[in-house]
Amino acid sequence: MRELRHTLAALAAVSLIAVATGCAAIRDHEPVGAYVDDAAITSSIKARMVEDKSLDAAAIQVETRNGNVTLSGFATDRLDKQAAEQIAIKVKGVKTVQNNIAVRP
Repeated sequence: MRELRHTLAALAAVSLIAVATGCAAIRDHEPVGAYVDDAAITSSIKARMVEDKSLDAAAIQVETRNGNVTLSGFATDRLDKQAAEQIAIKVKGVKTVQNNIAVRP
């Protein structure tokens, strides 16, 4: 009887983990791994922008989806807009960069 309880408890735990993992794998049909990779790409781009003292990193938003990066926000000139794009392009895992940064003096 005791073995049966342990077996049922183990089976219930495995089932719960399987169901929970399946539910966690959906973010607009995006696997968890892809979401984690996208978050890592976004963080890496933002960190590199902060390191580049010529950019106002707080004025630039970065969004990544399936390795495709979209930049938005504001830059003080065309060179800063291009610099932000170059930073993004050089990050591992980036497939494309859409630069929607507006130039605002």
